Amino acid sequence: MENISELALPYDMRLEDAEIQLVEAAKANPANFAPLYQCYAMRVYRYLRTRASSDEDAADLTQQVFLQVLEALPDYRARGIPFAAWLFRITRHVAIDHHRRHKNTQHWDLLPDATQSPSEQDPEAVVLKHENLTHLRGLLARLDVQKRELLALRFAAGLSTVEIAQVVGKSHASVKKQITRIIQSLKEQYRHV
Repeated sequence: MENISELALPYDMRLEDAEIQLVEAAKANPANFAPLYQCYAMRVYRYLRTRASSDEDAADLTQQVFLQVLEALPDYRARGIPFAAWLFRITRHVAIDHHRRHKNTQHWDLLPDATQSPSEQDPEAVVLKHENLTHLRGLLARLDVQKRELLALRFAAGLSTVEIAQVVGKSHASVKKQITRIIQSLKEQYRHV
C-alpha cells in the first residue's frame, strides 16, 4: 500500500477521517502503527532520496523519521494540520539535520527509476532518454535549495500544494505560485537547449 488513498474505506468516510482513525489507533497501541508506515514509508523514502547521497542513507534517514514519528505521535493533534504535513515536517527536519552534518547536496539519482520504462528496447530511444534525464538533472541541480525543496516535496514525496504549504510554513497560494513558476522556468530552460 503506497498511499492512504488506497485504503478500502466505507463510502461515507472521508480520507481525513480514515487517517485520523489510523493515527488514533497507533496512539492507543504502537503495534497499530503499521498501516500508517505502509502508507507513507515509500513517499518519505523518495523525498529523502533527493536529499541523501545514497539509497542506504535515504533508508537510514527513513528509519530515523519513523522512530521520531512514533516517539512524537502521542503529542500529535489533528487541529488543521493533516498527518502527512506533520510527518513531512519531521522528515524535512531530519533531512536538514543530515545535510548540516554531512554537507551533502540534494540528489536526483532516483529520477531515472521513476521515469524509465523497463520495456523500452530501442537503443536510440534509451540514449536519447538518458541525455534528456542528464539535462533535466543539470537544470534541477542549478535551482536554489528552496526551489529544489518544493519540487522534492511535490514530486518525490507526492504532497499536495496545501500539505507543502503546511510543511514549509508558507501560504498555499504562495507555494502553488512558486511551484508553477519553477516548473514553467524548467520547461523553458529545457526547451532552449
